[in-house]
Amino acid sequence: MFGQLKIFTIRNLKLYLRDQGAVFFSMLSMLIVIGLMVLFLGDLQIENVTNLLRQFPGRDAAADQKNAERLIFLWTCAGILSINAVTVTLSVLSSMIRDKGSGRLNAVYTASVSRLVIASGYVLAAWAASVFLCLLTLAVTEGYGVLVLGLKWFSAAVHIRLAGMIAANSFAYAAFMYVAAILIKSEGAWSGLGTVIGTLSGFLGGIYLPVGQLSAGVVGFMKCTPILYGAASFRKVMTETLIDTMFSDIPKEAADTYREMMGIDLFVFEKEVTTGMSLALLLTFGIVFLMIGVCAVTYGKRTDR
Repeated sequence: MFGQLKIFTIRNLKLYLRDQGAVFFSMLSMLIVIGLMVLFLGDLQIENVTNLLRQFPGRDAAADQKNAERLIFLWTCAGILSINAVTVTLSVLSSMIRDKGSGRLNAVYTASVSRLVIASGYVLAAWAASVFLCLLTLAVTEGYGVLVLGLKWFSAAVHIRLAGMIAANSFAYAAFMYVAAILIKSEGAWSGLGTVIGTLSGFLGGIYLPVGQLSAGVVGFMKCTPILYGAASFRKVMTETLIDTMFSDIPKEAADTYREMMGIDLFVFEKEVTTGMSLALLLTFGIVFLMIGVCAVTYGKRTDR
């Protein structure tokens, strides 16, 4: 069983990596976010931070400007790590849609391979590709932050926490996208879904516009989706040290308000959502959809060509 799972998982990974267009488009949302932050949104968020700090006398304006640039860079990178898990898993599972359309999946179902192995192979391939590309993104962005912006390397403990968060995030969306792939029959419909999800993921993660700049109703809707919780978890871990340094000598209320406005601290029913709570939510989300997917392929009928 494990040998079959390994073979099927590697097969799905190879199909994804060989398709350069799929790899590119799975990273397109990340490139869009980077472009928006460089051209417009980044300066706006940096100005918001510096204007807040400027209200308090005796501060070093040049240092605040530099720290604000570093903070928004880390904030943006945290959001990118969150949406990468969404778009990469969706792109990897395109192979399942092609298998269904060509009839290969029905042929596999008639072979001496359990449907549990088939389902696990698709989910595991999507999870592995997402984890790899998210870790690569983290390495590249952290290196840029250290070498160009003068940030310090994250500690080993922070790296371990980030790796665990990447794994949980990737698992949640790999399971969700697998269920979506079961329901969708054609490549055209899957492509349309990818366009919608790619567009919405940045918005629902509070990346294009921070939650503090949106209405209460919109924020309430965003809190009903897992994307915002994943983004908030990355933001909290990646910006914690820098925010503590920047806001150490200003009233705590001002710092707390800023963190909430930027989606770093989330509150549901007036209770703060901790990083552990966010990870538990993501894991629960992934387990539920994984169970749905396994039940669907175990007890469902063969897919139609």
